[in-house]
Amino acid sequence: MADNKNLRINEQIRVREVRLIDDKGEQRGIVATLEALRIAREAGVDLVEVAPQSSPPVCKLLDYGKFKFEQEKKIKESRKNQKIVKIKEVRMQPKIDDHDLEFKSKHVREFLEEGNKVKVTIRFRGRELAHTEIGEEVLKSVLSHIEGSYVMEKLPAMEGRFMSMILTPKAVKKPVETKPSDGE
Repeated sequence: MADNKNLRINEQIRVREVRLIDDKGEQRGIVATLEALRIAREAGVDLVEVAPQSSPPVCKLLDYGKFKFEQEKKIKESRKNQKIVKIKEVRMQPKIDDHDLEFKSKHVREFLEEGNKVKVTIRFRGRELAHTEIGEEVLKSVLSHIEGSYVMEKLPAMEGRFMSMILTPKAVKKPVETKPSDGE
């Protein structure tokens, strides 16, 4: 259906004829707008234009306040079910110690398990920029520490003084529940 803000109701409908759908959802056919307004008033509901782009526009008999409330409720419900993916960043340097690398790799794995994207960044300083292959080796060792729990979204690439890659969590397939048959 159209957006709530763009819906015209009752006297706001300025066309001569409308295709009318009654409050039970049954087609009433093409009716003069004034006649449709009269039918709506007798039924104690509003005449709402639900498809203004069609010819003639489609109007429905319904309680507009209740309709608007239901639409807002649906929007809130859909927002509630959305999963917001955050990008977490883990920074390190090319000359990182083994223990620190394991520690940071553990954090990367935890972020992925929480369902977040992770940007692993290596910062080069001074002459370190001449040896970016060392940074690539560090990124490869991070991947070997967290193997199996990620999907590579962006391959390691240089961006100024930084080399970074983006990892996303692997899609976890939910086990399909089998229902016992009625014969048991």
